[in-house]
Amino acid sequence: MDQVTVQTLPLSESDDEPMLVDHLYLVVTAGKPLPGARWSLIGIDRVEIGRAAAREVTRAGTTMRIGVPDPWMSTVHLRFDRERAHWVAVDAGSRNGILVNATKQDRAVVLAHDVIEAGRSFFMLRTSEPMLEAALEPTVQRSGALATLDPELARAFAELARIATSELPVLIGGPTGTGKERIASAVHASSRRKGAFVPVNCAALPAGLVESELFGHKKGAFSGAIADAPGLVASSSGGTLFLDEIGDLPAAAQAALLRVLEEHEVRAVGATVAVPVELRVVAATHRDLDALVEDDRFRDDLVARLAGFELELPALADRRVDLGLMLSEILPPTAQLAAATARALFAYSWPRNVRELVRALERAIALAGSGELLAGHLPEEISAARFEAPPVRERDARHDELVALLQKHRGNVSQVAVELGKVRQQVQRWLKRYGLDPTRFK
Repeated sequence: MDQVTVQTLPLSESDDEPMLVDHLYLVVTAGKPLPGARWSLIGIDRVEIGRAAAREVTRAGTTMRIGVPDPWMSTVHLRFDRERAHWVAVDAGSRNGILVNATKQDRAVVLAHDVIEAGRSFFMLRTSEPMLEAALEPTVQRSGALATLDPELARAFAELARIATSELPVLIGGPTGTGKERIASAVHASSRRKGAFVPVNCAALPAGLVESELFGHKKGAFSGAIADAPGLVASSSGGTLFLDEIGDLPAAAQAALLRVLEEHEVRAVGATVAVPVELRVVAATHRDLDALVEDDRFRDDLVARLAGFELELPALADRRVDLGLMLSEILPPTAQLAAATARALFAYSWPRNVRELVRALERAIALAGSGELLAGHLPEEISAARFEAPPVRERDARHDELVALLQKHRGNVSQVAVELGKVRQQVQRWLKRYGLDPTRFK
């Protein structure tokens, strides 16, 4: 993967919000498993794209020219023009035309979800995103083993990298299959802690034995306790305890865990004396812990203990700009995707997220052998996927609440997130969903 440097976010003059700019993404290049690229379009009104021997970027005034090593692309193929508040994708006289969401177009206004195809290269263009750099060269934002082209997620990864060596607990949210354990493992790897990384699936702990599994037990403490057992918490002392699906932890175990976090010691079931533990906890859940607290199904004081730093992972459908990065990690370097295969990967909704992507590509690799990965090598529900227009969303209560808070805080997304009690990433996704530009409220 490209060698990269994590860069500091430039802030606006009025507050702690980063400058918001438009970005162009080259997600897949010539059907190959190569890392994607992102370019800031600040000060750019036109982008011209065509075939070149190697990836190259030049700028002349307000025009950016990008050369892509794609033999299926014409020398002059695709153009993006800024027209007032919109970007327009234009066929610049190519031999094979351009496709927008798999439909041939001569000219089309580009929306945030659109996928523009030229040759076997796939582009996306998104507006009003945090600017991480002003350079023209493609960049990959990385923290440890994690990489992303998404500026908002890159910001979160950079913050996570800075707190990894601290004792601060981390709470990771997001849908099932988005890679929460991978994040936790990366935090442990960067923490320099000498102890073990101990993953625990709270939803899979045997009913009636949760506390014994977590905190250990003494011989004879209950029927079947034929020997002393230290428990998973004690086993992670000096390392990292990863509590996956923390939202499924029973109430009694929540109280016991809270005591462990507050007192830094653990008492096994049947023991009379507690033993000290040197604990770093990373917890994860696909559930809304705030909603569980409101329903009296989760302790608010435990959430406060776990949420030293919060990270919300987006669903894969909201992270399609990273498909190229993911392909480069999963596929062998010699793999080649047919155009229809790449098209299907973009069109599919990925309800099971990254986990489903990995399984689908492993299947395709096995079926393709040394040949090209065809759409037919994918599971049928993926190969048959077609682009759908996003549903028309009526203005609901959340939309109106966001508008009111943006007006109140003059477009400061961080302050809106604080007032809503949500992580900043979640608020950013809501803003994209409702087409709200925070800069218009300043």
